[in-house]
Amino acid sequence: MTDDERYMREALREAMSALSADEIPIGAVVVADGRVIGRGHNMTETLHDVTAHAEMQAITAAAEFLGGKYLNRCSLYVTVEPCVMCAGAIGWSQLGRLVYGASDPKRGYTVFAPNALHPKTEVAAGVLAEEAGRMMQDFFKGKR
Repeated sequence: MTDDERYMREALREAMSALSADEIPIGAVVVADGRVIGRGHNMTETLHDVTAHAEMQAITAAAEFLGGKYLNRCSLYVTVEPCVMCAGAIGWSQLGRLVYGASDPKRGYTVFAPNALHPKTEVAAGVLAEEAGRMMQDFFKGKR
């Protein structure tokens, strides 16, 4: 198992936490020096806050851990492609690396704001995409 797969599995565990709270099952972790320093999952319903996305929760936790707002030496693993809002936050945090699972052709940043990330941020897409995508599909099928 690669490091990307290992940390994406951590993000998938966060997504399961969201699912168990009847939230959209998206999870995220921030990693620095081989250590998870921030975790998050969608909490928009729980907190009544449209900005409480998994990425935002994980970025906030990581910044608090580091005692600073810049995450240029960190990697963010998120189960689904970030939305425009989260891509903006990723850009402002100067994140070193973004790794995501399933693409989001309806709301993903690559469609609406492909230049939102910091120019130095490396991106890897499609890591465990099938698992992440299936979790999302199953969640929304259950809602219909």
